[in-house]
Amino acid sequence: MRRVKLDAIDRRILYDLQAEGRITNVKLACRAGISAPPCLRRVRMLEAEAIIRGYHADIEPKALGFNVTVFAQVGLSSQAEPDLEAFEALVRSWPEVRECHMLAGETDFLLKVVAGDWDAYQRFLTTRLTVAPNVSHVKSALSIRTSKSEPGIPIAVD
Repeated sequence: MRRVKLDAIDRRILYDLQAEGRITNVKLACRAGISAPPCLRRVRMLEAEAIIRGYHADIEPKALGFNVTVFAQVGLSSQAEPDLEAFEALVRSWPEVRECHMLAGETDFLLKVVAGDWDAYQRFLTTRLTVAPNVSHVKSALSIRTSKSEPGIPIAVD
């Protein structure tokens, strides 16, 4: 990914969009201190450069019956690149896995998994995850509560 030089206006636009993805272009431009047309051009450039990767709604999991969040630490038998890629492709096909991070250290992957209840997670664990090719071990940690869930990254604005 090539590095794009961002000025204070671009950072302000990113800060505001990250905090409020449904903000109007007029309001966004006002906060950035520019008029609407150049603001829209900047947003389109940030999207084209894949700095803005998309927009989404932040949905309460329990409202849709996902009462359990588990972090699964997965170890693989082989860390050869084709085996890592095959595992990542398989994980992308599992809708209950909401995040997948490859790690350095004892654990190869950390998965964030949502389920209706503990029994549903155990079914996922025993019928999909532990029987997946190349998986050697899984350690599960049940999330008790979330005390911070901040989307995106910290953006310094002037």
